[in-house]
Amino acid sequence: MTEEQLNQEQNYSASNIQVLEGLEAVRKRPAMYIGDISEKGLHHLVNETVDNSIDEAMAGYCTHIEVTINEDNSITVQDNGRGIPVDEHEKMHKSALEVVMTVLHAGGKFDKGSYKVSGGLHGVGVSCVNALSTHMMSQVFRNGHIYQQEYEKGKPLYDVKIVGDTDKTGTRQQFWPDGSIFTTTEYKYDIIAKRMRELAYLNAGITITLTDLRPDEEGNLRQPEVFHAKEGLKEFVRYVDRHRTSIIGDPICLKTEKDGVPIEVALLYNSDYSENIHSYVNNINTIEGGTHLTGFRIALARTLKKYADEDDQLRKQIEKAKIEVAQDDFREGLTAIISVKVAEPQFEGQTKTKLGNSEVNGAVQKAVGEAMTNYLEENPKEAHTICEKVILAATARIAARKARESVQRKNPMTGGGLPGKLADCSNKDPKECEIFLVEGDSAGGSAKQGRDRHFQAILPLRGKILNVEKVQWHRVFEAESVMNIIQSIGVRFGVDGEDSKDANIDKLRYDKIIIMTDADVDGSHIDTLIMTLFYRFMPQVIQGGHLYIATPPLYKCTYKKTSEYCYTEQQRQAFIDKYVAGNGDDKGLHTQRYKGLGEMNPEQLWETTMNPENRLLKQVTIENAAEADEIFSMLMGDDVEPRREFIEKNATYANIDA
Repeated sequence: MTEEQLNQEQNYSASNIQVLEGLEAVRKRPAMYIGDISEKGLHHLVNETVDNSIDEAMAGYCTHIEVTINEDNSITVQDNGRGIPVDEHEKMHKSALEVVMTVLHAGGKFDKGSYKVSGGLHGVGVSCVNALSTHMMSQVFRNGHIYQQEYEKGKPLYDVKIVGDTDKTGTRQQFWPDGSIFTTTEYKYDIIAKRMRELAYLNAGITITLTDLRPDEEGNLRQPEVFHAKEGLKEFVRYVDRHRTSIIGDPICLKTEKDGVPIEVALLYNSDYSENIHSYVNNINTIEGGTHLTGFRIALARTLKKYADEDDQLRKQIEKAKIEVAQDDFREGLTAIISVKVAEPQFEGQTKTKLGNSEVNGAVQKAVGEAMTNYLEENPKEAHTICEKVILAATARIAARKARESVQRKNPMTGGGLPGKLADCSNKDPKECEIFLVEGDSAGGSAKQGRDRHFQAILPLRGKILNVEKVQWHRVFEAESVMNIIQSIGVRFGVDGEDSKDANIDKLRYDKIIIMTDADVDGSHIDTLIMTLFYRFMPQVIQGGHLYIATPPLYKCTYKKTSEYCYTEQQRQAFIDKYVAGNGDDKGLHTQRYKGLGEMNPEQLWETTMNPENRLLKQVTIENAAEADEIFSMLMGDDVEPRREFIEKNATYANIDA
């Protein structure tokens, strides 16, 4: 240590303690407040702003919210609520509007008298949006006047002032996200639309209008979209299940309050075999579930089991099949939306979206138990249909256990029982290892030769990947390609004597599981199939951040002695523009189109797609796995019209080789 460093250490005093005033902390560490600074964080700014309007709606004061993506990528959110208070705050001695906009953790939702419940995870709200915007303008319509204040990077440019008169009430916020903080400032219409649709379903009766003022490449404007659900969750569950065939007709719905917890549930049973549950707390999607989901599952299983035990016909069916019905069996073909409102939610889990409040479990159990009991008694035909599906699921589960035990006897998942097709790596530390799931033998051969054998394993996938959406659970264990994946990565089911469908990833053999397929329509189809397999059967792998998709190049562009790999059509065009358009000489231009991984030699495959220093990996999240699952359900579903629309909309992908 140098003398200067020693002096610096010894001089560590109060002057070294940095105090971040006001919203400076948000600008210094934005990810702490909004999750991240990528596209997800950018869109979180819209959610935080809209959440304030939704809180007004939940309190009964707001019916309309207008969200606009402006031509300059700024966002405007306007509602017809009461308007943020503008009178002087007694502690801060400044307008309440300025306090809300410039002070962290300031707002009506912290005063239990103002809002019984409110949306948003952290309560940082619109002040964070202000801090992370180069400019923001707030307007409040209240007391017959229009009040206004503007800010730059969270700091007010002037005191709140009256700029006009009005007979309206409400709040209008416009903000310009800071490009020096976010990796992108371009808003995606589909991401905002998905959240606005969700909010409209979760808050029955509210109207949300989304307008995009940015013209497309041909100068055309998108029509404004209006989201409104008169029946709330009933419409939501129908929307989620729109590509599947219901076996009970109308959704089963309940809306009640138990132990001070408002509870809404809508559920359907369909002819498929997977479970599809979306749970929400105060409008937040709890992707990791929690006590409300546990309560729902317990009550559903208990009520249906009791009904089957007391019905002579169903009881005889169970006795004849020689089965014991378990909780898992009630989940096959179930689609449900659960929404609860909790005054002080406690979140836990990896993404802080798992509800931990223990009292909610009991409240949901009571509500769902009562509602299901009434429904089953009043609808005996539908009750029999559901219970018969449950009995079929129990029979399939027992068949799955026998198939699994048979596979494990032949190939124990521990020790040397790995598939013969697997080219494993020499390193045995799972944290340092990765496996490529490769389509076809030729690509598998190139991958085996091009890889780094120390930490990279290769599993070639032969034959068709099973569409898990359309088969009973035990059929999965009869599919060679699927079993090869399960055995290779070390996932186990029903461990420690449990007969469960939940995947156990404690013995996962690789930190990264990478899907590597051709960069064409067929490759995307296989990506979707494999993602659906993990999403439906091994979501724990996705939640743990272990699933990725490799991105092979589409082209190798060469101009004279300069070569570049291009991963998109836009990159190819940019290469041509850079080297050819300027001088008009295209004699030295050569474009090689890779139709498949097998067309690349091992060195090229390593250099472009497998080398950690150069490659481009996309991490699969629960959100995009759910999207893949929905696309797949639609493509494989019975409804022809949405499938035709999807193919027409995505025709450009199908014509890549033209």
